[in-house]
Amino acid sequence: MKDKTKFIILGGLGEIGKNMYALEHNDEIIIIDAGISFADMTTFGVDYLVPDYSYLKENESKIKALFITHGHEDHIGGIPFLLLTVNIPYIYAPNQASELIKLKLQDKNIRYDNVRTYQSDDIVKFKYFIVDFFRTTHSIPDSHGIRIKTPNGTVVTTGDFKFDLTPIGPMADLHKMARIGEEGVDLLVSDSTNALNEGVSNSESKVDEALNDIFAKHKLERIIIATFASNIYRLKHIVETCYKYNRKICIFGRSMENNIEISINGGYINHKELFITPDEANNLKPNEVCILCTGSQGEPLAALSRIADGEHKSIKLRPDDVVIFSSSPIPGNAMSIGRTINKLYLKGVTVYTNTDNIDIHTSGHANIEELKLMIRLIKPKYMLPFHGEYRMLKNHADISVACGVDPNNTFILDNGDSLILDKGKIYQGESIKQEEVFVDGNNASEVAAGVIRDRKIMASDGILVIIANLDIKKRKLLIKPNITTRGFVQVNKSEELLKMIEVKCSMIIIEKLKDPDTTFADIRSTLAITIAKYIDELTGRRPLVLPIITDIRK
Repeated sequence: MKDKTKFIILGGLGEIGKNMYALEHNDEIIIIDAGISFADMTTFGVDYLVPDYSYLKENESKIKALFITHGHEDHIGGIPFLLLTVNIPYIYAPNQASELIKLKLQDKNIRYDNVRTYQSDDIVKFKYFIVDFFRTTHSIPDSHGIRIKTPNGTVVTTGDFKFDLTPIGPMADLHKMARIGEEGVDLLVSDSTNALNEGVSNSESKVDEALNDIFAKHKLERIIIATFASNIYRLKHIVETCYKYNRKICIFGRSMENNIEISINGGYINHKELFITPDEANNLKPNEVCILCTGSQGEPLAALSRIADGEHKSIKLRPDDVVIFSSSPIPGNAMSIGRTINKLYLKGVTVYTNTDNIDIHTSGHANIEELKLMIRLIKPKYMLPFHGEYRMLKNHADISVACGVDPNNTFILDNGDSLILDKGKIYQGESIKQEEVFVDGNNASEVAAGVIRDRKIMASDGILVIIANLDIKKRKLLIKPNITTRGFVQVNKSEELLKMIEVKCSMIIIEKLKDPDTTFADIRSTLAITIAKYIDELTGRRPLVLPIITDIRK
């Protein structure tokens, strides 16, 4: 692989989130983004997932820097876990992302002083790589695409983007994108999140108009808005609307508080004087208050869910309240959002959600026509759809072909796959092994895949515990094994079944003890495997079998 450039995908393909990839040339590696993805109903007790950093750890000495496109969790959320695993000499990030990263590291008690803030016109040079940036439009300030010049060709990654001609923040730098395209791009790595959505995404200014109409209609009621804490431009025009209608703002949700504070300090949000405490909010008239909270996805522990359940210590719903969901459901969250909305309706409040009749949310990601525009501006020879499920990646590849990319020059890959850049030609390289890495946010520790499998088994078929007391010196089972179960069968209605399992366990232990070389580990393993199979034959179910063997010597 000497003198060839390798593009390695560590996360972000076949999924929404966990965005991360790296470029390697000889003894240098640069990394782009380090995100997380959030757990779903199949990952019991897990908060989120991060990429497998094993390859980076094995090649740690080559790493020169991590570059961040913008400050959303699916692009920066993995940084604390990456830094605990791998030495990263420098992190280059735009201003908003830099502040969020510093706060994230501070919360995790990680000391790291090498976060460097880049501007749109900055250039970062290494021995083999030259990196520069171009401003894009997204739902968070300071979003950028990145161009990486390598000895074997030029790679452009868009980050998350859309084209909005009337944005709340600065315009995307269309001129620089066009200039980069004219200078020549070999590989375009482009956001595929909305590759199935026809047309053009709505402008954020449309949301501003819709929110203004709701505020004008409900001048006497208290207004509660749930939105993504990371959607800074949405937060910005909510603040501006509250200022226009003389409403104070009370924030609930730690992530919301953090983003508001960073945005005020960075000058992205004005009117600091509007923000008040919960006690102050409860002492004002309903029409003088707007509550801004997390929980737009129906998360059980988020502020809005606790408000809907009547369990929030600071806020109690009133029948004339107005609740606005300024968001769209993330795939997989529709049921939990529906439950929260139903609870709100039961309390008698008025609820607004994003519909064809009212635009109170617009995506920060490009629809099909915007994806076409990016391809036309960048003019890539090769195309790698990124950040999306397989169907999104496939449609994005088809879109690129319609825009003139050779069908043989599109790649639909998986996490762990790689591309080889070789003197302007690009082809698929070897894959590296990528394991699922689960994280429990309470203690910031990784949860082994085996633990998740056990949790799934317990959730579906329960657990059966076998407690056996032995005198290992005399090679003797002292008393009949005790069988305890939870979530498998109801004990008082399954006595015959449990008796059969008890007898089977006794037979296995007695037989194993005849061998003088048998250890506790041998007995446990045999019990777990044999009893699981035995129960499956009897019931068609396979609970988690947990043998506990104790040596009690007389």
